[in-house]
Amino acid sequence: MYKITIPVAMRRMINNIFYVLLVLTFISCKNRSSDSEKKVFNMNLDQNVTSLDPAFARNQNAIWMMNQLFNGLVQVDSTLTPLPCIAKTWKISEDHLTYTFNLRNDVFFHDDPIFPAGKGRKVIAADFKYSFYRLIDPKVASSGGWIFSDKVKDINSFIAVNDSTFQIKLTKPFPAFINLLTTLYCSVVPREIVEHYGKDFRSHPIGTGPFKFKYWKEDEILVMLKNEHYWEKVDKQQLPYLDAVKVTFISDKQSAFMNFIKKDLDYFDKVDGSYRDDILTKSGKMTSKYKGKFNLRKGPYLCTEYVGILVDTSKAITKTSPLRFKKVRQAINYAIDKPKLIKYLRNSIGMPATAGFIPHGMPGFDSVAVKGYHYDPEKAEQLLAEAGFPNGKGMPQITLSTSTTYKDLIEFIQGELNAIGISVKVDVTPSASLRDLIAKNSVNFFRGSWIADYPDGENYLAMFYSKNKVPNGPNYTGYFNDDFDRLFEQSYYESDNKKRYLLYQKMDRMIVEYANVVPILYDQSLIMTQNNISGYSLNALNLMILKTVKKN
Repeated sequence: MYKITIPVAMRRMINNIFYVLLVLTFISCKNRSSDSEKKVFNMNLDQNVTSLDPAFARNQNAIWMMNQLFNGLVQVDSTLTPLPCIAKTWKISEDHLTYTFNLRNDVFFHDDPIFPAGKGRKVIAADFKYSFYRLIDPKVASSGGWIFSDKVKDINSFIAVNDSTFQIKLTKPFPAFINLLTTLYCSVVPREIVEHYGKDFRSHPIGTGPFKFKYWKEDEILVMLKNEHYWEKVDKQQLPYLDAVKVTFISDKQSAFMNFIKKDLDYFDKVDGSYRDDILTKSGKMTSKYKGKFNLRKGPYLCTEYVGILVDTSKAITKTSPLRFKKVRQAINYAIDKPKLIKYLRNSIGMPATAGFIPHGMPGFDSVAVKGYHYDPEKAEQLLAEAGFPNGKGMPQITLSTSTTYKDLIEFIQGELNAIGISVKVDVTPSASLRDLIAKNSVNFFRGSWIADYPDGENYLAMFYSKNKVPNGPNYTGYFNDDFDRLFEQSYYESDNKKRYLLYQKMDRMIVEYANVVPILYDQSLIMTQNNISGYSLNALNLMILKTVKKN
């Protein structure tokens, strides 16, 4: 009798396939004890999730998934207003240095064999002390260290007064602090589980969120099941409404879109250029081909697409560049027909950035208070002449750096600048390499974008604060202005939102006038859902919230 030996790798693959089938059978089969089928939300991500550990919530796909598994002290609603979450109330001291949070007593971690009897225990203040210190613990090397690193002294700045009272002591006021705490970095995690799994916590996440982790085979499938013990309710009905979330990882966007059309997916976003015209008209409406077949919605997304200009004249590449002249930079701002760019290259997804650097959708945004640049080629030519380059005469060629993804957008800008006499060469560099060059002030004319980490204009203005010059921060244009710095620091001591927004607007106007950035567009998110999906709320952070979604 022959003995058949199956290689270890093949056995592992067979086990994986068996497990996936088991999970999918569980979440899709008919519930024999009820009349309804399991409600499974099917979606696709075009790139793998890097981690499911909140300490590494640094990209959108990871953030989207973590938002289903974890909670923090506070959360945001669709208007980006901070709301209670695990903290039912909070109080801020008169000097704005001490934040005291009163915690709910009905929030439990998901079940896990590491807990006694395998049952998730109640969340207490000590859990937040542990979770927040992880962000600044050098042993963890969290990408979210910036959340607290310049705001607290050490681990003793996080205080568990008792099980239901948690305090944070800041070294200096930071009015946007509550907004900052809504980031996924600030989720609560259980110490014993994290320490048991170590670095593998990234693929064994235990949180308190509306869904609990079930299975993840990287680059293939991720499954999350309904948390039957979730604490949050709407109109006395416990959330979430869905039974499960199933995520696939098809990298080809067109293939994924075809799965959506076949109704294999309930949700789809990211309208790619290769099939954008098939879905959207140039005015941004759904084409007649798909009218009524699914729902399409668009809303503000806190992301400013821009072209940056290095203005630090201590840098060799700036000393001889014509971009060192403010009137040349202002001419560039006037020379670009932003509405035309958005209409023909993006099928009207986005808004012309004509009101400063802080984007539309941000609390405090005011297009009346901050006047940016509109398309005015005659004004651009006038400024160019005043700078000593009539019709571009005598002006050396400038190089505009971009990545492949944005080549069409940058070539459009190249054409607009050529039209007024500015000779532009486009340099296409891999995304990672370009980011590195920008972060070292090694390019003086580049395409960039800034996506909000939290809903406060400070997040955008920090890019122009002198103490944030590279390599210490994101001041990629090398901007320096004593008056700007003074206003920026003053805003830290202004707790009244309306008064703080006035300071933000004043700073934004200073950036507009100096023209070290060319804001191109304020982005918009566009999502498509099947007609039987309801309850998906859009928000300007483009944060995926599935706990209120229903599938009929």
